[in-house]
Amino acid sequence: MELKDFIGKVADQFDNTSMDQLSADTEFKKLEDWSSLTALSIMSMIDEEYDVMISGEDIANSSTIQDLFNSVNSKIKA
Repeated sequence: MELKDFIGKVADQFDNTSMDQLSADTEFKKLEDWSSLTALSIMSMIDEEYDVMISGEDIANSSTIQDLFNSVNSKIKA
């Protein structure tokens, strides 16, 4: 799993945010178009793309896209 690809897939879940506005250090919950629906979209994308189930707690415990990437990556390797 590549971080750049992951950032792109996360960016696709936001209506008004493009990939070039996001980086590993982006605090995704502070983005203007962040909502609970976006959280569900990200959870669904991760399940479909990486065959990994993450919880709302995983998202709550992640501040940046890098944190979320690390959480997903740890579940892939587990």
